[in-house]
Amino acid sequence: MASTPIVVAGRTAVITGAGSGIGRALAQRLAAHGCPVALCDWNEEQLKETVDAIGGPVLSRKLDVRDRQGQMTFAAEARDWAPAPIGMVVNNAGVTVSQTVAAASPEDDDWCFDVNFWGVVHGTRAWLPVLTQQGSGAIVNVSSVFGLIGYPTQSAYCASKFAVRGFTESLRHELRGSAVRAITVHPGGVRTNIVENARFHVDDLGALGCVEHADRRDLLASQQHVGVVLGVGGDDPAAAQQRDRAHARIPRRVSTSPASVRTSPTRSTSRSSSSRPQTSGGATWSTASPRSSGRAISPASSSRPGR
Repeated sequence: MASTPIVVAGRTAVITGAGSGIGRALAQRLAAHGCPVALCDWNEEQLKETVDAIGGPVLSRKLDVRDRQGQMTFAAEARDWAPAPIGMVVNNAGVTVSQTVAAASPEDDDWCFDVNFWGVVHGTRAWLPVLTQQGSGAIVNVSSVFGLIGYPTQSAYCASKFAVRGFTESLRHELRGSAVRAITVHPGGVRTNIVENARFHVDDLGALGCVEHADRRDLLASQQHVGVVLGVGGDDPAAAQQRDRAHARIPRRVSTSPASVRTSPTRSTSRSSSSRPQTSGGATWSTASPRSSGRAISPASSSRPGR
């Protein structure tokens, strides 16, 4: 039986991590479709830039998503402020850390997991009663293509994004039969500011030492290539073999000397050529994305899987 479409236009949208990247783009796009938006971010200055770019009704608050009580307070305030029913809550805020498992800083792993996973959990628990009471709406939790595959030096990030996927899938089953949805989104390479706040200890080869900004672009470009080449594939043996072959073709270092870097043409899995980010929970979020074959990557890009 076909699922009932989620009503979004004209309804209030709540977005965490709205100070830049995916969060800012969503806020601007939804506001343009007549949605009042309730936004939060830990970076007050960047959040203000987002607010200034929006013409419609907007509520903004500085918030660290790791703060469970802060999330509850924001939800209560936004619920009372909302000029229209809540259409969706997008738990988008995220960070990353680059380090090997053997030499990892436990504090940095905790920071990554607390923001990426517990921030999603706190946001979901803060808003779920509101959506249940009004009898409609969607919880949209942003994972990553790295919530579907593992990648070296990204163990904490991958673990946190896998956790978001499992948490949301469980919630989706619990909500079966209700009018409230739980949706997971797995973005691939997206140009965001996540690199500016990342904690880098090693490059993608595991080399120790401070990773300069140019080296970060190298790392992020190669990780972006992973998302494009691997897509998400399937769990069938043939798809797994194709992913393994793609892993062997991942560029270990992307030079920033030319104006742009062209990756080697590769054969993607049957699903990786889709122009849509991967989703679960019965909803499709359409957006254009480049094909994997002959992908040109700009060295100035701060794109990476995630936000």
